[in-house]
Amino acid sequence: MEYTVNSGVPAKQRVGCLVVGAFEHRRLSEQAQQLDHVSGGYLSGICRRGDMDGKLGQIMLLHSVPNTLCERVMLVGCGKERELDERHYRRILRAAADALGTLGATDAVSYLPDLHVKGRALAWKVQQAVLITDAAFYRFSTYKKEPEKCALRRMSFGLENRRELRDGEHALEVAQAIARGIERTKNVANEPPNVCTPAFLAEKAREWFADQERCKVHVVEREEMAELGMGAFLAVAKGSRLPPKLIAIEYQGADEQHKPYVFVGKGLTFDSGGISIKPAERMDEMKYDMCGAAAVLGILSVVQSLGLPLRVVGLIGAAENMPGGEAYKPGDIVRSMSGQTIEVLNTDAEGRLVLADCLTYAERYQPQTLIDMATLTGACVVALGRYASGLLTKDETLSRELVDAGQNAADPFWPLPLWDDYQEAINSPFADMANVGNREGGTITAACFLSRYTKGQRWAHLDIAGTAYLSGKEKGATGRPVAAIAQYLLGRVPDAAKAAK
Repeated sequence: MEYTVNSGVPAKQRVGCLVVGAFEHRRLSEQAQQLDHVSGGYLSGICRRGDMDGKLGQIMLLHSVPNTLCERVMLVGCGKERELDERHYRRILRAAADALGTLGATDAVSYLPDLHVKGRALAWKVQQAVLITDAAFYRFSTYKKEPEKCALRRMSFGLENRRELRDGEHALEVAQAIARGIERTKNVANEPPNVCTPAFLAEKAREWFADQERCKVHVVEREEMAELGMGAFLAVAKGSRLPPKLIAIEYQGADEQHKPYVFVGKGLTFDSGGISIKPAERMDEMKYDMCGAAAVLGILSVVQSLGLPLRVVGLIGAAENMPGGEAYKPGDIVRSMSGQTIEVLNTDAEGRLVLADCLTYAERYQPQTLIDMATLTGACVVALGRYASGLLTKDETLSRELVDAGQNAADPFWPLPLWDDYQEAINSPFADMANVGNREGGTITAACFLSRYTKGQRWAHLDIAGTAYLSGKEKGATGRPVAAIAQYLLGRVPDAAKAAK
């Protein structure tokens, strides 16, 4: 999709479809009122007849509106004007995008970002318009003989105030970079596991970043992992014929004196559960156990595209967890890169073993902030559902920064406690720790395990098990938490942060 912003009155837009709002009680938005005036009351007449009452998400399509240059006018119900908040605005955008996808129009101009949304400036409204429109039109059709096609190719956001054009253009640039990062994340995550292997992730990293300005890629192979003492990571990979990869992507947007932001992504390209094998039902969704890795690729894509003046490192721990003659077993004790030993009680708690060695490896970068993201626990889905990602950290300032970024990006995090009381659950009589605790507080005890590999670091753990992908009829990756982390990094760049609010 090609996105632009332009200034000009609605009636003079020569376009396939013009999108404007209508509130409840048949009250037209300012832009719709202008169309109504030039058309001799055509829109208000439609409303008076009861065909459009402005209910939230209602759609009415009008053809050949008098004295306008557009082929169609789409009236979008915006609900009660005084209740138009962030949530309602996003629903309005999604309803409009879904309706546009059914039309034959190849281009459209939307004036929805000109609506007044409580507490939000133009840049935020443009950014959300791009991200929601992009999400509505996204399809993963690589393996379909006849991919689903949509006629719409160009979307412009109309701004009547020319003084806002510059801010709108900057917001559009940021939004498009985030949208591309999300799309890349989705595309990688939606690949089938016979294609998306650890080697595939390494190749994608090289393809996207190795030859880019300010970027370099290094892949740690099995032999080097053994030399580094990554016994936990290697144990997980033993049951698969596919070699594991630790993929390091370094973006140098600032001098060496600036410590980097380091992001670690869990990249289990397929998780059968190993010897502690999973139930057959929905096991196909375990191709999504690498969504943390896919998100790291997407985040680095945003950073590189925007040329942010920061140092950023992405680390991806990629492996398969499979049963086999050489697979690690319940009862095994493995030694991590940190020197700490782990008693394996359940081979389906493999992600934390991979992350443990990746987090230890991250120390060499001396990060100013270290954040890992992983589809780690089903317990997080039970606790928070599909709306919020779990956030666990002892750093209250970092917690607030991430929560604020998630709220601003409409990609929310919810803090869970990381109290020392929970550490007892993963004590082991035979090793320094066990890889699982009991059933209680599973998300928290998993984070307690990771915390033992991040001592002295400004660290946060993001459990995205409930938010990284959808099941059922809407099955597919969501691209989360790319938008939230992009917003977090923009917040570390003052000028960019102001422009994105």
